[in-house]
Amino acid sequence: MAARESSLQNAILIIDDEPGIRLTLASILEDEKYKVFTAEDALTGIETLKQEIVDMVFLDVLLPKLGGIEALDRIRKDWPAVEVVMISGHANVDMAVRAVKLGAFDFLEKPLSLDKVLTICRNALAIKKLREENINLKKNNNFAAEEIIGTSAGIRDIREMVKQAAVSDARILITGENGAGKEVIARAIHLASLRSVGPFVDVNCAAIPETLIESELFGHERGAFTDAVSSRKGRFEIAHGGTLFLDEIGDMSLSAQAKVLRVIQEQRIERLGGEKAIETDVRIIAATNQNLEKACAEGRFRQDLFFRLNVIPIHVLPLRERPEDIPLLLCRFLKQLKTDLTPEADALELLAAHDWPGNVRELKNLAERIAVMHQGSSISAEALRKLLNRKIDRDLAANLPVQNGKNPLSEEIFDLAFNDAKDRFEKCYLEFQLSKNNGIISRTAEAIGIYPSNLHAKLRKYSITAASIKEEP
Repeated sequence: MAARESSLQNAILIIDDEPGIRLTLASILEDEKYKVFTAEDALTGIETLKQEIVDMVFLDVLLPKLGGIEALDRIRKDWPAVEVVMISGHANVDMAVRAVKLGAFDFLEKPLSLDKVLTICRNALAIKKLREENINLKKNNNFAAEEIIGTSAGIRDIREMVKQAAVSDARILITGENGAGKEVIARAIHLASLRSVGPFVDVNCAAIPETLIESELFGHERGAFTDAVSSRKGRFEIAHGGTLFLDEIGDMSLSAQAKVLRVIQEQRIERLGGEKAIETDVRIIAATNQNLEKACAEGRFRQDLFFRLNVIPIHVLPLRERPEDIPLLLCRFLKQLKTDLTPEADALELLAAHDWPGNVRELKNLAERIAVMHQGSSISAEALRKLLNRKIDRDLAANLPVQNGKNPLSEEIFDLAFNDAKDRFEKCYLEFQLSKNNGIISRTAEAIGIYPSNLHAKLRKYSITAASIKEEP
């Protein structure tokens, strides 16, 4: 069995051309339970950084092949999260100032004080940890305002489930349509849990190619595959001590599903191309828009993984089934966009009647459209209908009538000369607008902002004729 290695163990690299310094520092740091790598020159040290995941480097200034200052500059550019402490027996103020300006954490003079080495080591790693926690907290705070908003019974039930689920580490499966707010609920659970100071790491399983999903989740060692030029932590390692959100898990390959199941059972991972088992402490929240029970029956999803994930099921209703939540959501989105615009009663009635195929995400997009396109302190149903129609128009344009077996805009329009491409678009656009306005010339001309005589000329130019075209309403 592979040796177990805690992912909490910090790794330190010592780069010094003096064997005695390397041996002494390594012995002291290993006694303090640090994992230690050594290198006799900067080029070898850089190769170690490519192959291993290192948290901190002790770097000598005077080195063969590549000087310490030059190596520091390269390390800070290629591995910015790694803390670097410079050491030298020939230090001077100018050199120390230059090193700090390049990003060194500190500068030590030889002979080294062992107590000072350990103190600086602890301080550098503590600062590194605080910096990472600060980044995670900033990410989480960006979503803290996106609390679970709504007054519907379904939302009230979800809020109660979040409170109950947050106090445990039980795995959660959130189901619902795209855009319904599954990620917001996952983040709310994380922020209400004891893991809130840890990272919240989200993975969109549908957005990652099947060939890369295992590398993304579990990490890889250098040379594990063609493009693996350096070792890399996976999302499980990055989420250690926090929450891992596996979005659209129904799109995960069966091979990756088997490995996730193994991680859940054993609480440890192995990077691709690696032989060491790395302990991992994460809470898994999964989400999907699919019926996983049906997927299990069809052999597309592992039933044993489904049972492992579905400890606490949370289902999010689509927005069309909870229209009472729309006013609060819209007002919140408008407030976030720094506008005091208020929807009128008839506008809210229009929104309640809309089917919202894009759910909350579509409503948020509409709020942005209102903030940009609408002038005034309130918005009526008539004004809102026009903004809604902008989206409807785009949807219709994507489904234009097929001509000769093809969508008129789906051909290689970008390969055409400019005038030819413009003519093809203009013809398609006029046909669409005429159809939208029931073939009435005057109404179409008014809608697109040209004179009826100009529209007639364009129709003749493109030989657009139809029995439905009319001169007057």
